[in-house]
Amino acid sequence: MRRAAVLGKPIRHSLSPLLHRAAYVALGLDWRYDAVECDESALAGVLSRLDDSWVGLSLTMPLKETVLPLLDEVTPEADALAAVNTVLLHDGRRYGDNTDIDGLVAALREAGGVATAGSSGTAAVLGGGATARSALAALARLGWGNVEVYARSRRGAGQLERAAAYEEVAVDMRPWERAVDALPAPVVVSTVPAGVADALVHQVPPSPGALVDVVYGPTQTPVARAWESAGGLVADGRTVLLHQAGRQVELMTGRSAPLAAMLDALTTAG
Repeated sequence: MRRAAVLGKPIRHSLSPLLHRAAYVALGLDWRYDAVECDESALAGVLSRLDDSWVGLSLTMPLKETVLPLLDEVTPEADALAAVNTVLLHDGRRYGDNTDIDGLVAALREAGGVATAGSSGTAAVLGGGATARSALAALARLGWGNVEVYARSRRGAGQLERAAAYEEVAVDMRPWERAVDALPAPVVVSTVPAGVADALVHQVPPSPGALVDVVYGPTQTPVARAWESAGGLVADGRTVLLHQAGRQVELMTGRSAPLAAMLDALTTAG
């Protein structure tokens, strides 16, 4: 029996077990994937207790940064972003990677033309944490060289600037109080938790561009609904989740991810 799990707190809402288990069934693998409640203080202890049956871990916030000093090796990009959502376990060593970027790139592509075009224009990111840094990387891969970041705190400004330098993106840091200024951008990536951006719902402009909202749930966020009603293109967090999980499956199993089976499981879950 090979094992993997998603770690975080709270973890009960996570759809990662659903996706990974569906992948294992489709691939014919008798593997186990669990959800483990784990906060920052418990992470080192959990890692130390994993035996050779474990192949990998998926990490949610707030563990994406906490795990960094506990790893033996990190991909250069995940290190520059200070954001690891995937830990691979092999021969007693721990390797960190970031598949959130893959998920965000897929979501931007799903959102359509303007999001993937790249241009001399400026994209916008709502939020300033680990997922916001992954959004910078995703936008950079699609050709966006200028990004406005609207963060609720300046606490992570240094990490954002380091990430931007690595991705060769020009970043303009702006306070959250000016977040309404982000909405006319041709592409907006919202990385804030559910409820945080709700106050912007009445500020969505006519004929907005593309929105990627990383929140996932049975219904869209109020901003995403308003955006779509105004004629804008929207991709939600389920697209991000599906594709980042698919890449994790590939890294952990060495096989192509059965995305159709994983999407079917996600759709059936409602």
